[in-house]
Amino acid sequence: MADRSAAGPPGPSRPLPMLNRDNVAFWTGGAQGELLIHRCRSCDYFIHPPSSFCPRCEGRDVSPTPVSGEGVVASFSINYRAWAPDLPVPYVLAFVELVEQPDVRLATNITGCPPEEVHIGMAVRVRFEAHEDVWLPFFEPVTS
Repeated sequence: MADRSAAGPPGPSRPLPMLNRDNVAFWTGGAQGELLIHRCRSCDYFIHPPSSFCPRCEGRDVSPTPVSGEGVVASFSINYRAWAPDLPVPYVLAFVELVEQPDVRLATNITGCPPEEVHIGMAVRVRFEAHEDVWLPFFEPVTS
C-alpha cells in the first residue's frame, strides 16, 4: 500500500491542479493511500491523464482504478533553479512509468534520496503529500 504521509507545516508553494469530474479521483485518492488511474472496462487499458473515454478503443466505460503505486524512473532532470521563492533546490523532476502499464507515465518529483542518486530504471514507490484539497503523488526509491 502507498505511503499516506500528510505534509507537516505548509510546504513550498506549488501550483495546484484545478479539480474536475475527470481528474478528482487522481488528485484526491491519496487521502486513502491510493493512486487512482482511469481504466477502460472494455479493453483494460489504463488512461493518464484522466479522461472520460478510452483512446485505445474509444470506449466510454472508464473509471478510476487503484494501482500498486510502484514504477520506474523513465526520465529525469535535476533542477537547480528556485522558480518560486520558497521552493528548495535542487529537486528532481521525473517521468515515472507505472509497473501496471509502462506507457502510463506520471510527471512527478523524486524525493527521499539525494538528487545525484536518481537514475533511469530506478525502482520507486508513490507517497502522497496533502496540499489544500489535493494529495500530490511524489515518488521515492524502493528500499529493500
